[in-house]
Amino acid sequence: MKRTVLIVIPFLLVGCKSDPNNVSFDAITSNLTPELQTLTERPSDVHRNIAVSNNQDWRMFNEDLGRVWMTDGPSSMSPYPIVNLSGNPE
Repeated sequence: MKRTVLIVIPFLLVGCKSDPNNVSFDAITSNLTPELQTLTERPSDVHRNIAVSNNQDWRMFNEDLGRVWMTDGPSSMSPYPIVNLSGNPE
């Protein structure tokens, strides 16, 4: 039983691929914009946007950790003026 399930499951997960040479009316009207994934973007555009968003999220997370551990600026406990060398405005 387990062998049968292990053999059948991969076949159920595989989708059918349409024929790119099928130019019938039904094939064309079933998917008028096959190259678009959203209203205006191709799949590669969607993946790029997700990658940029994840990159920004991780960089913001690292900045948040600096604020949590108070390593994002010099100590304010010194009696002398501290020059901010980080380049970030205070």
